[in-house]
Amino acid sequence: MVDNEPRILTLHSVTSLGPGAAGSVVVAGSHGGVYAAAVAAEFGLRGIILNDAGIGLDEAGIAGLALLDTHGLAAAAVSHSSARIGDATDMRARGIVSTVNQTAARLGCRPGRSAEWTAEQMLRAKPAPPARLDLSEARSLLLPGVTPVWGLDSNSLVAASDIGSIVVTGSHGGLLGGMPATAIKFPVRAAVYNDAGGGIDRAGLGRLPALSALGIAAATVSAATARIGEARSTWETGIISVVNDTALAAGARIGEGVPSFVSRLMQSHSS
Repeated sequence: MVDNEPRILTLHSVTSLGPGAAGSVVVAGSHGGVYAAAVAAEFGLRGIILNDAGIGLDEAGIAGLALLDTHGLAAAAVSHSSARIGDATDMRARGIVSTVNQTAARLGCRPGRSAEWTAEQMLRAKPAPPARLDLSEARSLLLPGVTPVWGLDSNSLVAASDIGSIVVTGSHGGLLGGMPATAIKFPVRAAVYNDAGGGIDRAGLGRLPALSALGIAAATVSAATARIGEARSTWETGIISVVNDTALAAGARIGEGVPSFVSRLMQSHSS
């Protein structure tokens, strides 16, 4: 890309970024947590707009914005109540900014303005130097066994080796671009997500019915109980807020912790 011809890119997930995004401003459907920010830092962007995901526990839904300040990358988050998480097209069309980092503020960006207006202000920024952050802990084994339980900071990390396992993720529970085919890459036994505050059109829960249609038990934890983007937080402190029909049939209960949710699924499978 030529530096004097910056553009605004629209991506449903920050994990879709590639080298061709260098020098761009990106509107991404991802949450504004640390994991998403670490991915964004790698590509030499001028700016990025994410979703605040209900802000949630320890303000994890916007925690990545301060991290990007340390790399000189302008960042903002739109309110989850103004546009659908996971749907960058909707975010760009009707998103209203709830939070900006200091780098973005110096460009004149501020809460209350539209995502489109904010992205245009970010076009004036210089590209931030690419920075690779350590994401080595993005996958961890939470519970070994015949049906292992894996903690994945992002749903994008689900691999063929996870088929038949239970995945506890840090991702939001929304579909990318509203497309059911994006619910999950491989047929796991069960999956847990963050509800991202539910949000407009209940977008933070969109994966659940799509997974139920595949026979996969799924649930979300309340954003107020677990840090979005962190699978271990989902596992350790997350409280189930919504379950899909498949999980309900297996005895899952709203209001229980994730280890209890997993235990119920295990018992149902063995009976």
